[in-house]
Amino acid sequence: MTAGLILFTVTVAVFCDALHGLSHTHFQATKSAGSSDPQFTEKFFTQTLDHFNFNSMGNGTFSQRYLITVDQYWKKGYGPIFFYTGNEGNIWEFALNSGFITELAAQQQALVIFAEHRYYGQSLPFGKESFNIPEVGLLTVEQALADYALMIRELKEQLAASHCPVIVFGGSYGGMLSVYMRLKYPNMVAGALAASAPILSTAGLGDARQFFRDVTDKDFRNISPECRDAVRGAFHLLKQLADRQDYSGIQSEFALCKPPASPQDIQQLYGLLRNAFTMMAMLDYPYSTSFMGNMPANPVKVACGTMLRGLDLLANLRDTAGIVYNSTGLLTCFDLYSLYVQCADPTGCGLGLDSLAWDYQACTEVELCFESNNVTDMFPPMAFTEKDREAYCSKRWAVAPRPGWLQIQFWGDALSTANNIIFSNGDLDPWANGGVRKSLSSSLVALNISGGAHHLDLRGSNDSDPASVVKVRKVEAELIAQWVKMERNRLTAAYTQL
Repeated sequence: MTAGLILFTVTVAVFCDALHGLSHTHFQATKSAGSSDPQFTEKFFTQTLDHFNFNSMGNGTFSQRYLITVDQYWKKGYGPIFFYTGNEGNIWEFALNSGFITELAAQQQALVIFAEHRYYGQSLPFGKESFNIPEVGLLTVEQALADYALMIRELKEQLAASHCPVIVFGGSYGGMLSVYMRLKYPNMVAGALAASAPILSTAGLGDARQFFRDVTDKDFRNISPECRDAVRGAFHLLKQLADRQDYSGIQSEFALCKPPASPQDIQQLYGLLRNAFTMMAMLDYPYSTSFMGNMPANPVKVACGTMLRGLDLLANLRDTAGIVYNSTGLLTCFDLYSLYVQCADPTGCGLGLDSLAWDYQACTEVELCFESNNVTDMFPPMAFTEKDREAYCSKRWAVAPRPGWLQIQFWGDALSTANNIIFSNGDLDPWANGGVRKSLSSSLVALNISGGAHHLDLRGSNDSDPASVVKVRKVEAELIAQWVKMERNRLTAAYTQL
């Protein structure tokens, strides 16, 4: 995805790992308005390798990283526990870009825990061999959820917090995991805030054209139809050069380090360029950020200004992509295969080890068969069918995907009997229409953020926030406070009956 993974220069729908390898004990996060700076302590939890086979891997364990704020906000033994279900990347990156959780913790006297997902960041079960076959086979959604459940139970015991209600939070793929935690472990998790969680599209429900159509219409066409048309026109000019095999011309126009030499190289260039627009659509925040890349405020508007600045559409397209790939201006040329890697996620897997993990997940449980077609969107035709996925995954990982598996395991769109879940989405986010947009009951609440990009509500308060996200965060805080009260009453009643 999530909704990508490792470098600030490129990652999409998933998240970068720019802090990977740093040895933290304490780390001060960026200040969020309305709360004191969160002080996270980095720790490691001895985690079970395989929760579902007692004879597997020698009953081994591995060190799973987590971040915790024990003394800063928490009313010990009483306040709730806010647990972030880490997704596809370095957990520090999520902790430092989810200021709403610590702001809410300050209000509700909560303990905050950010748990890193197995096979990401520093939580590698087999070290450098983690992505070998068969070791990578323990990378599943089910194993990750069991990790979180075991960590919650044991940390509650260690901290004398057995009667403290637990609320889970997550964004993108992490938001999916928060939903799944509430469905699978309702005995342990009292409620879930799932921000920008595409639980329907990643389960194979929906339209394969939706994602890139929404990048086009909800973001770039929303700025101006002329912007969309300029992007489409630039890709048409690029195709004309490719059809003539004018590879030296393409190298010159796009400042490539090497000239393309084959149709495969042209597809790689298409993917790299499309990925840049996807990233800007996801991160279209009203202020500059360094999350998943160094982005200016309102990057889609900046991109459209670049696309419409003059008649040289190819130069405009190159410089628009540079907003993502060359934000520092230090690159003298673009290397097609180091800046972008094609994988089982058409929205991008990122680079480095985290990208291997997400590629494997996109080959097994997480379905991401999205296409662009240049009819419903502004991008070159790039199909990625279930057959394409099967062929790629068989060759790369020796696995056969299981279409519909997340529907079987985690209910698909049959969620009406669940409760205490918030589904929040921003209308600028191309992942939004892959999630739940309408409330299903009084306790399955969909909140839509006008002018909101990818999980904007999880970010810390900012003076540039639209009024819509301020309102949504207030509703989220009120619902979570209600869930905490209900769960505390339940736990108290159960304790008095013993």
